[in-house]
Amino acid sequence: MTSEVKQHWEDRYAERDRIWSGRVNRWLAEVAASEKPGRALDLGCGEGGDTVWLAEHGWQVLGVDISDTALGRAAAEVATRGLADRVQFVQMNLSEAFPEGTFDLVSAQFLQSMVHLDRERIFAAAARAVAPGGVLVIVDHGAAPPWAPEHIREHVFPGVEEVLATVDLGDGQWQRVRAERVERDAMGPDGQQAVLIDNLIVLRRL
Repeated sequence: MTSEVKQHWEDRYAERDRIWSGRVNRWLAEVAASEKPGRALDLGCGEGGDTVWLAEHGWQVLGVDISDTALGRAAAEVATRGLADRVQFVQMNLSEAFPEGTFDLVSAQFLQSMVHLDRERIFAAAARAVAPGGVLVIVDHGAAPPWAPEHIREHVFPGVEEVLATVDLGDGQWQRVRAERVERDAMGPDGQQAVLIDNLIVLRRL
């Protein structure tokens, strides 16, 4: 399974020299800006937009992704910005393995996939990885963007409570900081303007 999933993402990143914008995800920046910088774990870090932003704002960051291509691009960006002392990258299939240790911030930004992705396993491990006082930040697409292919636009995305139900928090005590449907302005690949719907979940381990 790993080889098939990995190949899917390698093929995806091979389509263009850059897939993502390189900018930090809005909701992560909003949450992290109010936290004291510490250790951060960026799950599905892709080409490193969030990882770079966190490092530039004082965090020590571990970025994890299944794609060697994506991680190579992320590492190059980190080196260009002189942030190598703040960032590590690990290639890993999160459906089958998970980084060791605890973190003050664990981020899962749009960890959704058309190929196999064991979100329940990943979210359970992500919750266990949050240090006392730290936060778990999960952001999901709540609806498809208007420029997405028809089969994706017709897909019914889970709501906030449905996503929360998949997060196994174990026996730990948690504060629900935010759990809501949010909107953001976005621009499509051909310059289209749209308001997109996201699910934003922020949980703090007490």
